[in-house]
Amino acid sequence: MSQFEALFRPLQINQLTIRNRVVSTAHAEVYATDGGMTTDRYVKYYEEKAKGGCGLCICGGSSVVSIDSPQSWWSSVNLATDRIIPHFQNLANAVHKHGGKIMIQISHMGRRSRWDGENWPNLMSPSGVREPVHRATCKTIEVEDIHRIIADFAQAARRAKEGGLDGVELSAVHQHMIDQFWSPRVNKRTDQWGGTFENRMRFGMEVLKAVREEVGRDFAVGLRICGDEFHPDGLNHDDMKQIAKYYNDTGLLDFFGVVGSGCDTHNTLANVIPNMSYPPEPFLHLAAGIKEVVDVPVIHAQNIKDPNQAERILEAGYVDFVGMTRAHIADPHIIAKIKMNQVDQIRQCVGANYCIDRQYQGLDVLCIQNAATSREHLGMPHIIEKTDGPVRKVLVIGGGPGGMEAARVAAERGHTVTLIEKASELGGQITLASKAPQRDQIAGITRWYALELDRLGVELRLDTAGDASLVRDIRPDVCILATGGIPFLEQNPEWGFEDGLVVSSWDILSGRVEPGENVLVYDTICEFSGMSAADYLAAKGSQVELVTDDIKPGVGIGGTTFPTYYRSLYEREVIMSSDMMLEKVYAEGDKKIAVLENEYTGQKEERVVDQVVIENGTRPDEALYYELKEGSINKGQIDVEALFACQAQPVLTDADNGMILWRLGDCVSQRNTHAAIYDALRLCKDL
Repeated sequence: MSQFEALFRPLQINQLTIRNRVVSTAHAEVYATDGGMTTDRYVKYYEEKAKGGCGLCICGGSSVVSIDSPQSWWSSVNLATDRIIPHFQNLANAVHKHGGKIMIQISHMGRRSRWDGENWPNLMSPSGVREPVHRATCKTIEVEDIHRIIADFAQAARRAKEGGLDGVELSAVHQHMIDQFWSPRVNKRTDQWGGTFENRMRFGMEVLKAVREEVGRDFAVGLRICGDEFHPDGLNHDDMKQIAKYYNDTGLLDFFGVVGSGCDTHNTLANVIPNMSYPPEPFLHLAAGIKEVVDVPVIHAQNIKDPNQAERILEAGYVDFVGMTRAHIADPHIIAKIKMNQVDQIRQCVGANYCIDRQYQGLDVLCIQNAATSREHLGMPHIIEKTDGPVRKVLVIGGGPGGMEAARVAAERGHTVTLIEKASELGGQITLASKAPQRDQIAGITRWYALELDRLGVELRLDTAGDASLVRDIRPDVCILATGGIPFLEQNPEWGFEDGLVVSSWDILSGRVEPGENVLVYDTICEFSGMSAADYLAAKGSQVELVTDDIKPGVGIGGTTFPTYYRSLYEREVIMSSDMMLEKVYAEGDKKIAVLENEYTGQKEERVVDQVVIENGTRPDEALYYELKEGSINKGQIDVEALFACQAQPVLTDADNGMILWRLGDCVSQRNTHAAIYDALRLCKDL
């Protein structure tokens, strides 16, 4: 504990004593249901963080105050109705009983949303300027709308207070309505709501005054702002310091939350939730600059994942609270583990941004490596309890993410576990992904598993091929196959795989095949592997063309991640071509001729290259499964009704009659890391 003295030093926000300096900051969880209510899943998600020791949770990023600020796309919280009050009471009680505090971010999104859903409203902005990321057209907000929305903010704050929450955070960040009025990039008005500094500040100031008048002086009210919009025609850091001081000097605010970068373009959006390609806390200097001009606590959250990092930031006085939001998504018990001197057991965020990229697709926030997060209401455990049944001999074959999770959970249950891996190290495709220039930190998933498997006493056999004779020798009660997949290059015989005319993205990233000088990468999947291979090759000096039959390269990669790839690929002069199918590859001397066909016109083009790299997904490595299937008591089958209900597999009651066989992950079909881990958890938690 003395190592983290600053982290555990309590601090006041208004009348609240926050027990430590760690905050889970506002993010759109996409969990609110029944018209934007904080129902069971929502409550248990935040209760787990409070149970794990988080000092302050600010929930509900982009929670709406008005009926014409759409909430259904994000499944965000709806504060435009009194229906929310009893739901808030449930949320507040759940957090408070574990000693935590809970606030909510409230906002009107203005132009930053979609109009084609829910009530089909006309979106609004100060001057009718559209928002690029959502391709959102809007009207110029009228004075009557302005006054109505100011009143809506006040009523939303009242509902939060009556619901027992500890405060509200006004959103003036990410180009929501308040900072749309601030920014000359968006506000071109010449009336009292635009033009001069004071006029551009007026809407936000009137919101703040109305909220404070409604909730009183003893209720915590904060403001989340951007430290620099990073647009030449936007608000720079000096502008934001001036704005922060202007609002601070009213004496009506109790805290500031500060992040770096605007996010109304795809490129700036990637800055807001920095992925693993960014350095630690890249925008801390912006928050520190705001702290210089205000006299209330400052919260900063961007790429702060490690407790030592958080302690250093706090000890140096850069800010007063550190936001460790994705860190809590990866491990909601991070604070408890620090207290118990279990720092090595923290499942640390690796910055994969699976969570936030799902949110920007309108999907529920999930963690790439922790399948229990946000599934607490389904009984998915963060802490695995020991079995009260028989201790079983469990054999796991395959040391990728699904196999490692299966071995971990089975060992936590108290079973005797052996993990077989044919490679010389654990990780599977995670190890492969970590070879790419922007993906090295994903290896943190494997590092955590390796530490946990060692702590739990799992017998680990590397450089060992799992075959039927080995299974028969071990005679496990439960055999779990997580043997993964193999690159699917045989789909089109005209690609010339059998003749060695093409190689896989795996061959390139693993280093088994040296990069060519002039390379065509053909990517049908449009997720990480193809983009990573192209980036890797270009970094090695290859001239690269990245071709896809989809609408654009990387279309399957989320909104906070594909821009970082595009930056790198453009900088390295990678040519990107869409809507082109690879028809065939043939040899001509020492060159490869790649024949491409435009999907829409049928026009054919040829490329003369040294190397053709194909990313076409995987086919399951399932030979061992079919060899073992008939000898298992369940014929390898998983009861999907029990699986989907997160209940114990019925076959476990027959385990004395022979070997249970399950397979998971890519050796069933290609999905992703989260899917493999989720299946492993829900299969093994009841072993």
